[in-house]
Amino acid sequence: MSPLTMADITSNNIIIEELKKISDYPIFTEESIVDYKIRKDWDTFWLVDPLDGTKDFISKTGEFTINIALITNGRPILGVVLIPTTGDVYYAQLGQGAFKNGNLIFNNSTREKLIGADSIFHSSEETKAFFIKHDICDIKKYGSSLKICKLAEGEIDVYPRFNGTKEWDTAASHIIANEAGCKLVDVITKKELIYNKEKYKNNFFVASRNDLEFL
Repeated sequence: MSPLTMADITSNNIIIEELKKISDYPIFTEESIVDYKIRKDWDTFWLVDPLDGTKDFISKTGEFTINIALITNGRPILGVVLIPTTGDVYYAQLGQGAFKNGNLIFNNSTREKLIGADSIFHSSEETKAFFIKHDICDIKKYGSSLKICKLAEGEIDVYPRFNGTKEWDTAASHIIANEAGCKLVDVITKKELIYNKEKYKNNFFVASRNDLEFL
């Protein structure tokens, strides 16, 4: 379980307050869990991680983010990822492209020697085995949702995630990746991750450029 800090609660309260000013859509956050009996009938809602990467925050790596996504019919249609320590912001809207600090981003890499990403605190033996299997030797480590954002801007080619994440961890960066020519593929369904499931834990997934196949 991630350690909870006052920063999580403070960020959560501010985001909820501000979202309510601009929208009537319901809000589901890591710190404000909504029972599935209620949210199963939601067509559109905000999905928020008020502080993604609490361990990074506590360890002062600077690699923690604030993730805000708008979900419609189980898919993210808008996403914003803010890095508070740098002020960098990634964002995307369905059909409108992905951006970093106002500049269009897209992963159009054609490199044959792939670059992989792994978590600073949440790596696994399965992840290491994936890199070996696919002959990926250049591996960069990032915190929080930065791994998917780095994929979107073309700094990496693939990010396998073979341990636990929740829907709020990936939703905002998911639409950013999609709009930048990338995908997040569920290892069980072999389809894109979906949201607002009864159990909000994600299945394991592989995030990569659209032109790459791993599953």
